[in-house]
Amino acid sequence: MLSLPDFKEKSIMVSIASEGQSVSFKNDNILIKNGEGETIIQHSCHRVFSLWIIGGTTLTSGIIERSKKFGFSIYLFSYSIKLSGVWNSTAEGNFLLREKQYCYKNLEIAWNLVQNKIENQILLLKTIREKPLELKTNLADLEKYKDTKMEELDLKTILGLEGISSKLFFKHWYKDFDWKGRKPRAKIDKTNVVLDIGYTYLFNIMEGMLNLYGFDVYKGVYHQNFYQRKSLVCDLVEPFRCIIDRKIKNAFGLGQIKDDDFTESKGQFFLKIDQNKKYTSFILSEIMKYKEEIFMYTQNYYRAFMRNKPIEEYPKFLIKE
Repeated sequence: MLSLPDFKEKSIMVSIASEGQSVSFKNDNILIKNGEGETIIQHSCHRVFSLWIIGGTTLTSGIIERSKKFGFSIYLFSYSIKLSGVWNSTAEGNFLLREKQYCYKNLEIAWNLVQNKIENQILLLKTIREKPLELKTNLADLEKYKDTKMEELDLKTILGLEGISSKLFFKHWYKDFDWKGRKPRAKIDKTNVVLDIGYTYLFNIMEGMLNLYGFDVYKGVYHQNFYQRKSLVCDLVEPFRCIIDRKIKNAFGLGQIKDDDFTESKGQFFLKIDQNKKYTSFILSEIMKYKEEIFMYTQNYYRAFMRNKPIEEYPKFLIKE
């Protein structure tokens, strides 16, 4: 299996088809070329963790064969950055791991993931300089939710605690951006649109990490099984959503997110195609600052799960200040 030193050398290659870019290969190298056929990015297949293509394109069998041989995934996105197809590279045949997954029935890991998510929400809210009474009260509420004892919980209660915690977090975190509530894929405002993009990118990276070990990504420990939903990926991105939450807020403050970058139609907002590169760049760059932490978290989760470790020995991710 991939080691941390090897993973440090790997990168995500992104091709923006709307700018005329295309993907090809030469020997054991992946090349991204511009509209004039000039190579603008080139990596050895050994150094590619994942290949992302935004917009319409054509893939040759040679690229797919190299994906299989060198173990990198290929993600295809529409021009609106909606995932349209995946060619996954997975560790095949880890039947012992999958057997454990199918037999696992407890809620300890689920609550551990939600606790970690709430803890990061608390850390972010504490960075707000001016704390009105309502925020201070809600921070105390979040601390109380996080410290709920496992023996007091069932799945419905955990779902409720996560839901109310996220509602309180978003209300304060995005209060300066005409926040109307978190509405995944509804595109009701610019903030939700960019959050969808960020969470999608984070999801894809986590999926790639889990595939390194041969997990069945459809078998979750918190999100329940649902047809074609990659529930385990939904589970393990929870502690890391704070990376996107903080970056989106900072991006507004830095002027990286502008009204002119979006169009509006029938009450929905859409990122303009010519802005795909800019938004992909600043979101993906932020996630990749934590690529080692995400790798080690997944590796330690795998080891704890396989060895039946007590929940106290499962990994935890805390956002950097």
